[in-house]
Amino acid sequence: MTAAALVDIAFALQGRALPRDHRWALAAALAQALPSLGEDPRTAVHPVKLVHGSGEPALLSARSRLVLRVPREGTPSVLALAGRTLEVGGCELRLGEAQVRELLPHTTLYAHFVDAGEADEVGFLAAMSDELARLEVRCPVVCGREQQLRGPAHELHGYSLMLHGLRESSALRILERGLGAHRLMGCGVFVPHKSAAAVGEID
Repeated sequence: MTAAALVDIAFALQGRALPRDHRWALAAALAQALPSLGEDPRTAVHPVKLVHGSGEPALLSARSRLVLRVPREGTPSVLALAGRTLEVGGCELRLGEAQVRELLPHTTLYAHFVDAGEADEVGFLAAMSDELARLEVRCPVVCGREQQLRGPAHELHGYSLMLHGLRESSALRILERGLGAHRLMGCGVFVPHKSAAAVGEID
């Protein structure tokens, strides 16, 4: 199997909580801590998994991680973030020990939120079809639930998305490139998933 041009770097987290809608604040804090982070458009920040519920702020679990997807050659500078403390929406988040993880292509990939711009579901799926064609990826697509996220200038609108029946080379391209915009906010960042049946039900 060909090694991916990008890797995931997972940081243990020390902190109590984060705002539930924290993606823009987290992206801004990371850009301040490491200004070079956004130089490569493929660089991405995975959504941080929080304890389920409706209270604010949301609690971090012992298994919560901050995961950055970065070009392999940029690994040393990102690893240097270990030990730094970020201020994210009024919450302190200290980055602990980091682990480098290889990107592993799977036949089914899932993204929690893909930016749809102003498009409705029909327009969103048409735009995704165009992006997949440019990446030379052919696969069945399952659109999940509609969502909103706080953005830098206005609220972002998008959908969860499942791609399945992928070939290894196509899956690797999706993992490396993503779909849609706002990668540093965790939008369009795909991860392996076991089943297409759960799309729209996963937080």
